[in-house]
Amino acid sequence: MAKTIRVATDVGGTFTDLVVFETDQETGKSVVKTAKSDTTPPNFEKGVLNVLAKGGVDVSEIDFLAHGTTVVINALTERKGVKVGLITTEGFRDTLEIARGNRPDFFNLHYAKPEPFVPRFLRREVAGRMSYKGEEMVKLDLSGLPAILDIFKAEGVEAVAISFLHSYANPSHEQAALAEVQKLWPEVSAVASHQITREWREYERTNTAVLSAYVQPAAERYLGRLADGLKQSGFDGDAYIMQSNCGVDSIEAVSRIPITMVESGPASGFWGAAELGKLIGENNVLALDIGGTTAKCSLIEGGHVKIMTDYWIERDRKSAGYPIMVPVVDLVEIGNGGGSIAWVDEHEKLHVGPQSAGASPGPAAYGRGGDKATTTDANLWLGRINRDYFCGGEVVADMAATEKALTAVGDKLGIGPDEAARGIIRIANNNMVNALKLVSLNRGHDPRDFTLVAFGGGGAMHALALGMELGVKKVVIPTGASVFSAWGMMMSDLRRDYFVTRLGDLRPGAADGIEKTFAEGEAHARAQFAAEGIDPSKVKVLRFGKFRYQNQEHTTEVLIDGPVTEERLAAIEADFHQTYEREYTYRLKAPVEIVGIHLVASAEVGKLTMEKRPATGTPASAALKGERDVDYALEGVHKAAIYDGTRLEPGMTFTGPAIIEDPGTTVVIHPGNQVEVDGFGNIQIKLAA
Repeated sequence: MAKTIRVATDVGGTFTDLVVFETDQETGKSVVKTAKSDTTPPNFEKGVLNVLAKGGVDVSEIDFLAHGTTVVINALTERKGVKVGLITTEGFRDTLEIARGNRPDFFNLHYAKPEPFVPRFLRREVAGRMSYKGEEMVKLDLSGLPAILDIFKAEGVEAVAISFLHSYANPSHEQAALAEVQKLWPEVSAVASHQITREWREYERTNTAVLSAYVQPAAERYLGRLADGLKQSGFDGDAYIMQSNCGVDSIEAVSRIPITMVESGPASGFWGAAELGKLIGENNVLALDIGGTTAKCSLIEGGHVKIMTDYWIERDRKSAGYPIMVPVVDLVEIGNGGGSIAWVDEHEKLHVGPQSAGASPGPAAYGRGGDKATTTDANLWLGRINRDYFCGGEVVADMAATEKALTAVGDKLGIGPDEAARGIIRIANNNMVNALKLVSLNRGHDPRDFTLVAFGGGGAMHALALGMELGVKKVVIPTGASVFSAWGMMMSDLRRDYFVTRLGDLRPGAADGIEKTFAEGEAHARAQFAAEGIDPSKVKVLRFGKFRYQNQEHTTEVLIDGPVTEERLAAIEADFHQTYEREYTYRLKAPVEIVGIHLVASAEVGKLTMEKRPATGTPASAALKGERDVDYALEGVHKAAIYDGTRLEPGMTFTGPAIIEDPGTTVVIHPGNQVEVDGFGNIQIKLAA
């Protein structure tokens, strides 16, 4: 039987996930297999090969493989990159340290800016200057470059970043400097800012180039080891890497600029949520991914995932963090996952996260030596997770360790383990609700207009409580929810985002210049795809304009459907006013400026097509396993019907209180909520009034 095998692997902070689609080429029917194994830092590729073996995948038969990884974000947050040297414009070596004045801990007189990733003695200058229009003001002088590189070599530098003033407008000086570095020191890893972004903002662009150089050797080694491991196992198909912009790209392209996969794992899940929403007729989606370490959420409106370049890592109430100016899905992330540790502060106040128990030792219930109570331990203790089917039956739940950990928390609060477990669940839920509000209510969107799609290992356990708090239309738990981010990679296109800064007033006579910028960008994008053998007929391009009121600091992005003509300028401006007002609650009677363009170029490279299955008429009772007492934290203890998730079929319906047990996750159905299994195997839940 001829078949096509598509595989997606996703390396998370705790687990590495696998989704396999085996499609019969004659009938078009697909068989889906999933698996999870422990993530294996620092050799993440071992976890990928392990999960492929665990899933029974013959690597030599794989036709298409997509891979998402946390290797870049881990290298940044754990400071496991390489020593970087920076070459910049004369007089601007301190841009990286001056940074921005966005001091979050404003009243702290001892506030210290985050340390730059390159110390001052490794930040070197060369003469040469471009204007903001891209005109050469001072010729480039590279006569001092050999001496700079000698210093870098003596100091043990392993990567070089190049960032010149106004190179977004004209990158020729950066191109010349990069070529000379590669000529004089071919062994070193080198990157120039124009290769990553063509947007203005000197500090953000310089920091992005530095961070890309910082992780580039580690990412190249990782991707190289992964490619070698797959090749040695017999793989000769097409391999793609998930990027932060919800698209995939080739290993070769990503190796050159690895910073583009800084949030590759979350991006694939949110893209999957958008595609799932289209399948079930819900284009407005609140997507929630709860893993072992973190919870992440994003808002999808009209089927479009919002991509931004104003992305920061390590930004919180006490630190300004570090900007990364690459296309990243617009998300909010908090340290609340299944492994988040519960703790009591000196004021006897209970907290959950952001510290995590990880996969090893993991929650106390894992029996691997963990002695801190986590969200998973609380769910297990309250009967929401089946102690006799823990981790799909692969782990024997250590209930004694769970009780001891919860009792330790309760003793500090003067309560028993039951109340401690309820408190942990309620605080975790509250943290996640606040995150969901940040991407919805805080941006002018009413959650009642949206469907909550929850996935990840912990998403289904908390989704109903969060949905009821927000008042969403319905809650959807996708089939294969625990490995949904890997599933999302199967729905992704080969995608690249192009940003070009072009400042000008949106007024009569501006159309030709704007259209020329779009046309030049599209030609460049199509040429890149053509050079890689992509059929031009498969390439699609979306246009977005970045606008602002005159002299404002930041921009609002507007979709531009079709060519920019004089006749359409008024409509484009009206769209900007409407988008701006929705986001900021007001509009101004002020001139509008275009600041730049954003092009999304994509092509299908093995995207999966889902087929709907008809209802069989089998009653839900056929999937019933039994019943047990479940503590719902707010609604008290109820006798809940327990359903086997693997036996649920399209058309089955039932009402909570209930629990659905799947090998990868547990779905908690609160009392009064109505459940229906749709034709794609997703669990759609209508909330009780």
